[in-house]
Amino acid sequence: MVKIGNIELGEFPLLLAPMEDVSDPPFRAVCKENGADLMYTEFISSEGLIRDAMKSRQKLDIFDYEKPIGIQIFGGDEDAMALSAKIVDTTAPDLLDINFGCPVKKVVCKGAGAGVLKDIELMVRLTKACVRSTKLPVTVKTRLGWDSNTKNIEEVAERMQDAGVQALTIHGRTRAQLYKGEAEWELIAAVKNNPRIHIPIFGNGDIDSPQKALEYRNRYGVDGIMIGRAAIGYPWIFREIKHYFATGEVLNPPTIEERLYAVKKHLYGALKWKGPKVGILEMRPHYGSYLKGLSHVREFRTRLVSTENLEELEQIFEDIAAFYSNEMMGVV
Repeated sequence: MVKIGNIELGEFPLLLAPMEDVSDPPFRAVCKENGADLMYTEFISSEGLIRDAMKSRQKLDIFDYEKPIGIQIFGGDEDAMALSAKIVDTTAPDLLDINFGCPVKKVVCKGAGAGVLKDIELMVRLTKACVRSTKLPVTVKTRLGWDSNTKNIEEVAERMQDAGVQALTIHGRTRAQLYKGEAEWELIAAVKNNPRIHIPIFGNGDIDSPQKALEYRNRYGVDGIMIGRAAIGYPWIFREIKHYFATGEVLNPPTIEERLYAVKKHLYGALKWKGPKVGILEMRPHYGSYLKGLSHVREFRTRLVSTENLEELEQIFEDIAAFYSNEMMGVV
């Protein structure tokens, strides 16, 4: 049984990665329904939280059906991170996660996210500031290092554990790599196999199929896997991995009915959480992902992203269902 503090996550948990502009409550609801064991909010700026910025505050929204769930924060100032940890405490998530891995320039330039990888002492101070300021279990997500010359993840893992971190997720690339090249899971395994390390170690990077999930679980011995980009528009990856682990069988791809159900659940969740106008607009990037691989998808996607009217969207969904039903029957 993998545990973070008192949180029980099962034998081999599948985690949904925190992704900016993606892993909001409507998207998380779809992933949870399809088997995600632990999810995280989009990362939240510590500076934004203490300034009471509306966008940052809204990202604190979590719901009982999502549990267990972690709130992720980032920043480069000890006082701001400590105060943010206290703010997060009041929203009662299951854990607090610190982002030391985001490679985006606007975050790194502020000395936050993966930018902290250039200064391990600062990383330790920021972590200790959060651990002291919250009653929640504190976890960290990070990368192998800043670049190919500073792959110091083994040292970082020990320092994070010593600072009070109760689990560590490692993305198998450096900041310099961004998302290019293959993730180096060998270094993640080296952390897991370090006899000093006793906290759960989760691997992240390049897991995009049940077969790969099983291969990496067996080869690298991690305690669980975090999935990010592969879940965008394809929340079924969680159930597919679990089914493959249990049976060795590959599930059939989602049916058109399942795809449309997920799209609608995501859309209606967005409408409820963000309001009709913003909810409809922010769903637009997701349609292509949910319908990816289907014939004539471009035509339907164009229609979906060209309207701001819910009734028109629902009519398009009906047209999609009818089209693919006829296609299966050989009518189209």
